[in-house]
Amino acid sequence: MITHAFIFARGGSKGLPGKNIKPLLGKPLIQYSVEVALQTSSIDKVFVSTDDDNIAKVSRSIGAVVIDRPTELAQDDSPEWQAWQHAINWVKERYGEFETFISLPATSPLRSVKDVESAILRRSNIGADICIAIAPASRSPYFNMVKESSNNLIELVNKPAKSISRRQDAPEVFDITTVVYVANVEFIMKNNSLFDGNVTSVKVPKHRAVDIDDMYDFNFAESILNNTFKEGG
Repeated sequence: MITHAFIFARGGSKGLPGKNIKPLLGKPLIQYSVEVALQTSSIDKVFVSTDDDNIAKVSRSIGAVVIDRPTELAQDDSPEWQAWQHAINWVKERYGEFETFISLPATSPLRSVKDVESAILRRSNIGADICIAIAPASRSPYFNMVKESSNNLIELVNKPAKSISRRQDAPEVFDITTVVYVANVEFIMKNNSLFDGNVTSVKVPKHRAVDIDDMYDFNFAESILNNTFKEGG
């Protein structure tokens, strides 16, 4: 079974300009994702889809094949699912058919090879259309997340059948992370969104689920990496 990994990296970023190649402990941010993909034995080739010449140059220098991403698929409001479909078609035309698609967003530099391999194995074992990575949520819609009601009052997002006085007693909920997405190629091409099919998941710890959107996230990731290196992890 042929498996390819993809990193989708636009040039435009309002939250943190140039973030995809911004140096993180001396390495461009995107390099972390490319390196994990190259180190994952189940992955055959690694591609970077981008509209940016600088990202393309860096990506080639670290071992990825670059896909020229059309401008219309690289806007703030462009659905990434369509970029996924474009990349799949691009690869099929040049390298032939493949069965498994993996997305490793550049904004999650703290993932491990184990996270990727676990997601590949999980999707295969369950027979799901796609496997995503999830992490324990800090807040719960059953306990401490609220919404405004029509009379200007607030209420729990999800009201439990009986009153819950401790968060530990509420149903366990998780955040969807950007650590890894593993999907059947045919599923992506025939559908339009993540939950159009059967979705399974692998759990990752919070410290590997950091998603960089702004400078605060960037500094947080840098701090975790610094502590990891100091501890020899």
